[in-house]
Amino acid sequence: MERRDFRDWIERYEHAWREPGTQELAGLFATDANYRQAPYAEPVEGLEAIEAMWEREREGPDEAFTMTAELTAVDGEVGVARVEVHYGAPAEGSYRDLWVIELREDGRARSFEEWPFAPGGREFASGEEE
Repeated sequence: MERRDFRDWIERYEHAWREPGTQELAGLFATDANYRQAPYAEPVEGLEAIEAMWEREREGPDEAFTMTAELTAVDGEVGVARVEVHYGAPAEGSYRDLWVIELREDGRARSFEEWPFAPGGREFASGEEE
């Protein structure tokens, strides 16, 4: 995999977040992918389960947010990015994440893991605020 493959995946992830429904996710995640919302969280396994989680977790496609991402490392099929998200207008919440993305040859994620942190050093142990 090349750096551009991971940059493209991150751009498509943000685009999918801004779209209604979950149909964009089939282009992002393999049918047997796993998605871990925090390092110690149980993974959400399979595309259908990821789609259900996606709809539960986000406010909807018109959710106000800005997102920036910096790809920091690529080693074969694994890429790591620093991602910052500010929700609301004006900003009502913000998070900094590390994303660990493992891509298949077809450009879809085999696994995706977030390491989210909120201001003040709060971290998330199971995908929920402590």
